[in-house]
Amino acid sequence: MSKILLTGFGDWAGSSANPAKAVAKALNGMTIADASVSGHIAPSVFEEMIPSVTAEIDRLLPDIVISMGEFGGRGLLTVERLAQNYIDAKRYGIADEAGVQPQETIVPGGPAAYYATLPIRAMVKAMRAAGVPADISDTAGTFGCNLLMYGVLHYIAVNNLPIRAGWVHLPSIPATAALEENIGMPSMSIETQITGLRAGIVAAVEHERDIGDPVKSNWQF
Repeated sequence: MSKILLTGFGDWAGSSANPAKAVAKALNGMTIADASVSGHIAPSVFEEMIPSVTAEIDRLLPDIVISMGEFGGRGLLTVERLAQNYIDAKRYGIADEAGVQPQETIVPGGPAAYYATLPIRAMVKAMRAAGVPADISDTAGTFGCNLLMYGVLHYIAVNNLPIRAGWVHLPSIPATAALEENIGMPSMSIETQITGLRAGIVAAVEHERDIGDPVKSNWQF
């Protein structure tokens, strides 16, 4: 049986209820497509994010790592294509729980970017087939999600680990979008997000290599 590490974040960076935490907890311990899923909540501190997840990788020795984070303003699940070697928290005016706002290269001397090694087209098509709005994203931003995605892919690359990894960004939940300061923000229920992640996990397990079929998009993320 293959193993999947599914990571999320707790409530921070303006989120009143981070869906990544809820989805990781909901799917923790499940068996999906003959793969066991282990959920892990990464700390909301930039300096601790990567070591927390890489330690879990060393402990669990998963075949696949799927990390998740909230992307307020997006109304669909977005599977990230790449992570870039830069964090610019000052740009967003948001600090981590330690009060830090880095504006720097993540890994000095590291590659400019890493491509996700998940079958992103197959995952998006599976999510859509399950009735969940989804698309490929070409930018993971330059905040904590991009930091962790880059860090995990870099760790896998430099250690030559047989692990496929990538990132899924989640919309805010309705309770967050209902806050006065967020009126007009797109949202999606946790139940729908769980359905989408389950479908994406099945696709990731079934497709070691991505499909060649194009994924039609009306947006450029």
